[in-house]
Amino acid sequence: MTDTQGELWEVFIQTKPGLPFKHAGSVHAYDKDMAIQNARDLYTRRNEGTGLWVVKSMDIVSVQAGDEGEFFDPSNDKIYRHPTFYDIPDGVTHM
Repeated sequence: MTDTQGELWEVFIQTKPGLPFKHAGSVHAYDKDMAIQNARDLYTRRNEGTGLWVVKSMDIVSVQAGDEGEFFDPSNDKIYRHPTFYDIPDGVTHM
């Protein structure tokens, strides 16, 4: 049986100008124009967004669950990157 839905595309929506894009879900489409139309119809039909990105799922690169130790390990020996040893002056409430 062959897949007749097209490629899988990930959809990212920006709710207001200046805010970050957030993953909203996925759509199937044969090309980028169809992916944008499907994403618009499915995820922004009630004015939920002001910006829309679609990305082929196969083009997204990630760190696999088994690789996190060796990938993120170098940051653990650089304590100066973590602000845990700074003295915060009295009166500073939001830092």
